[in-house]
Amino acid sequence: MSVPNVLGKPLTQMLAAAIALSGIFANPAWANGNDLETGGKLTLTNGVTSVEGSSGGGLASWSVIAGNETEDGIGASAHVTLVELPDYDWQSHGVSIGLFDRLELSYARQNLDTKDVGAALGLGRGFQLNQDVFGAKLRLGGDAVYGSPLMPQIAVGAQYRKNLDAPVAAFVGATKSDDVDFYVSATKLFLSKSILVSGTARLTRANQFGLLGFGGDKNDERSLQFEGSMGYQLSRKLLVGGEYRTKPDNLSIAQEDDAVDVFAAWALTDNFTLTAAYVDLGNIVIKDKQRGAFLSLQAAF
Repeated sequence: MSVPNVLGKPLTQMLAAAIALSGIFANPAWANGNDLETGGKLTLTNGVTSVEGSSGGGLASWSVIAGNETEDGIGASAHVTLVELPDYDWQSHGVSIGLFDRLELSYARQNLDTKDVGAALGLGRGFQLNQDVFGAKLRLGGDAVYGSPLMPQIAVGAQYRKNLDAPVAAFVGATKSDDVDFYVSATKLFLSKSILVSGTARLTRANQFGLLGFGGDKNDERSLQFEGSMGYQLSRKLLVGGEYRTKPDNLSIAQEDDAVDVFAAWALTDNFTLTAAYVDLGNIVIKDKQRGAFLSLQAAF
C-alpha cells in the first residue's frame, strides 16, 4: 500500500483547512482588539485528535477541548489519521472547534478499506466502510493542567455516528445504522512529574467503533465501556504513553476485542503535532491479530 495514495486527498483537504483556519483564527474579523484570544495553551495540553474527531489520544477521548484557545478565545483543529493493519486500512479526517476552552464541536469521516476481506465477504476487493461522526463535548469543571492535583478536568460528551453502509451493517447482524454514544472524561497533567492520566466511561453499542453498525444479536443495549490513557512528557514537545479501550461484543459473526496502543506525540511547532503509534485492534470480522502502525497529523490554532 502506498501511504501517499491513501492520504493524498484527506491530507490535501486537511492542509487546506489548516491554512484557512490559520487565517481566520490568527486575524478574526469578529474580534475587537484584544477582547478575544486565539491561543495560549501549553504545548500538547490540548491533546491530539482521536479517530472519532474529539480531542484526546488516538483511540480515547479526553476531557480537554480542541484548539489552542484559552477561556477568552476560540480555537480550532484539523486532522488526518491513517491506521495500516495486515488486512485493513483505516483512515479518519475531520475538523473541530473549541469555544472558550469550554465547548468542543467536532466532525470526522472514517473509511475502512476491507482489501481482500471485502472479496471474501462478497462485497468486492477494496470495499470501503464509511462513517460520519459528529461530536459535542462540554467541560464541566476543573483544569487539566493547573489547580489542585486532586481535581482533574471533567467533561461530558456525546457523539452521533452515522454508518453510511447500512446494508452491510445489517448483513453482519447490526440492528441500527446510526446511534449516539455518551461519555464522561477526567484528565490531569501532573506538571511537576510530567505525567498525564486520563479516564473515560462511555455508554455505547457501536460495533468496531460504528463501522459495523450498532447493536446485534448478542446484545442490543448500550453497555458501559472504559478508555484509559497514561503519558509521560519527555520534553515540552514530546509525549509518550499508551491507551487501552474496551469495546462491546455484540455480533456473533464478528468477535470484537479491546483496543490498545503505544504512542509518541511530537509537537513539530505550536500549531502542528505528529503522532505515531503501534496499535492492536484484535479481531475485525474474520481476521485476527489486526496490529499495525498508526500515524496522525494535527493542525491546531
